[in-house]
Amino acid sequence: MAEKILQTAPPALYSAFDLFPSRKGAAIHIDKFARALFEETGGGLLHVLGNEKLPSRQIEGNVEIVRFDQPIKNYLRRALAFSDYLNRLLDECGKNLRICHFRDIWSGTAILGEKRSYKTIFEANGFPSVELPFAYQNISPETLAKFRDMERFCLEQSDLIVTPSQTIKAKASSYGIAPEKITVIPNGAKLPPPTDRPAGAPRRYLIYFGAVQAWQGVDVLLKAFARLRDLDDLHLVICSSNHSRRSKMLRKLAEKLEVQERIVWHFGLGEEELLPWLAGAELSVAPLTECSRNIEQGCAPLKILESMAARVPVVASDLPSVREIMTDRQHGRLVHPDRPGELARVIRVLLQYPDLLREMGEKAREKIASDFLWARSLEQLRRTYRRLIV
Repeated sequence: MAEKILQTAPPALYSAFDLFPSRKGAAIHIDKFARALFEETGGGLLHVLGNEKLPSRQIEGNVEIVRFDQPIKNYLRRALAFSDYLNRLLDECGKNLRICHFRDIWSGTAILGEKRSYKTIFEANGFPSVELPFAYQNISPETLAKFRDMERFCLEQSDLIVTPSQTIKAKASSYGIAPEKITVIPNGAKLPPPTDRPAGAPRRYLIYFGAVQAWQGVDVLLKAFARLRDLDDLHLVICSSNHSRRSKMLRKLAEKLEVQERIVWHFGLGEEELLPWLAGAELSVAPLTECSRNIEQGCAPLKILESMAARVPVVASDLPSVREIMTDRQHGRLVHPDRPGELARVIRVLLQYPDLLREMGEKAREKIASDFLWARSLEQLRRTYRRLIV
């Protein structure tokens, strides 16, 4: 008989095929939503990905954390093994389990695969049939079709669906899901206190922070920054949430563009370490590309929300998901994606008007305070939970 994994009988489960904790936006989102779930239910089980640096099992108060950390390199095999492991956890949970909240189809196929007594919420942030071809270009059409079938199954069989943006809601609805089944709960931010600039920071700099996948458009930003080389006091700070090896090609591009000496790289900064760098920036840049991941599926960039909360104007790609958050010429500027020349021109003009930047920064913070505080989003989530488990 296999060794028992769980030490508790959880009333709630939150499952996500993501490394947790980490500095990625997904991990921040998981932390907020899982806490809200467990506060509402009086505790629960958090099932996430782990690695060699994180404990495979731990208990924090009334929350038990179980991390799937088998060293399986193949993405699909790891995802299927994660799902199998979750099935085992569900068998151990017993009848005490009242609600399951999941972020991905690998969790969903386990949670929805058998007739059980608990309620279910699918948090649809992304769709593997759209996202995975960017990372695995040789993925077959037959495999993508299977992913779409799994996505449809999770959307149809879950009791409720939540998404962080109207754009992602539209994508979910395209599977034939009734719009009233889908609730938009936007990502949020908190209003940070004033903070000092980091020691040794450049006098003037732009900032990019977050992950560095191809759809983030960091290469476009580097090409734009190269067009600003005549502004010899301007630097670019890149705070990547990924390991430094993921930025190898970008650093080679910076060398080719001869701007590497004016770029400051940081990797895996925590929230408290990142905030001073963000608060001291002239502008925050979110150069999302015009691709199916950002257009067809959509996104809800935390980097834009957190920048606005810190009174830092944002220059971002003009995409439907971005327009849900910020308004051109009020909270920063929106530019056509994938156009380094236009991005550089807009940044150059804005830097000439520091008073305008301060005004935009204040309006950006006001927008967060009125529409995008985490407290507001999490209360909406708690009301959703109450609808299911009364």
